[in-house]
Amino acid sequence: MLASGFAADRAVAQGYPNRLVKVIIPFAAGGSTDAVTRPLLEALHRQLGQPFVIENRGGAGSVVGTAQVATSPPDGYTLLSTTASFVTTMVAQQQTYSLESFDTVAMLTQSPFTILVTAQSPIRTIDDLVKLAREKNGNLAYATAGAGSSTHFATEYFCMRTGIRMQHVPYRGIGPALIGLLRDDVNVMITTPASASGQIQDGSIRVVAYTAPGIPEGFPVAPIVKDTGLDYQVTSWWAMLGPRGIPAEVRTLLNGAINNLLKTPEMAKIYRTIGSAPAPMGLDEFMKMLTTETAQFAEVAKFADIKIE
Repeated sequence: MLASGFAADRAVAQGYPNRLVKVIIPFAAGGSTDAVTRPLLEALHRQLGQPFVIENRGGAGSVVGTAQVATSPPDGYTLLSTTASFVTTMVAQQQTYSLESFDTVAMLTQSPFTILVTAQSPIRTIDDLVKLAREKNGNLAYATAGAGSSTHFATEYFCMRTGIRMQHVPYRGIGPALIGLLRDDVNVMITTPASASGQIQDGSIRVVAYTAPGIPEGFPVAPIVKDTGLDYQVTSWWAMLGPRGIPAEVRTLLNGAINNLLKTPEMAKIYRTIGSAPAPMGLDEFMKMLTTETAQFAEVAKFADIKIE
């Protein structure tokens, strides 16, 4: 049944794909986006009969590779595989493209963020965190992977929703930020479960809460922030887009093929290893999510005066 459905879709798409498809990742090789994208592209190759090949085009916080896709021919043969930083970079950094420069292709996987403190911290609940931040009057320090990163936005969004202020301490990546937390140079940080998996599992860092549903398998039970009564939810995600104007039948074909692959136990198992879960989503639903996040994080950027030079 699935095979006949794919065959029909491919006929509608006038033989797409009939040659190699290039998938640009706007980050250096070896990161989480490679880990999410590569096994999916291998499965797409088997399913659709043409190679889907990664090209890493890092630079300027993902702007270089993303801009290249924005100006590529909208024929479905140049795609973008990116992360939630697609939105945060767009609202905080000068670039030549906007959301209107892209078409949605498929959401791949999503993960909640974790709100983390050290095992010795007096902060055990969200209420503790908010109360202490108010007592410290803006002097409670939080770590991020860098100014304008998704961790920066996720934390300032929390501040905006709770009416608190905290002191931002940017590091050059999640690794150094975790070291800063363990050394008590900062009091709290928000990052993905996979990024702090080792420290969470060995008990040196405690999970206060998750920022959205979908606690990864093997991670400790903790509340979802929204379930504590706060209007706050944010996720880390990985997804594929293309330049605006891709034929509807090509997008439909890709979205259907990818969503079917995401529903397989094999793909779920692969994504569990990075603390995430497949998140099949329709084209319109994905665009609605992007539109909402763009407005949401533009508000956060204004609230916290986040600008990437």
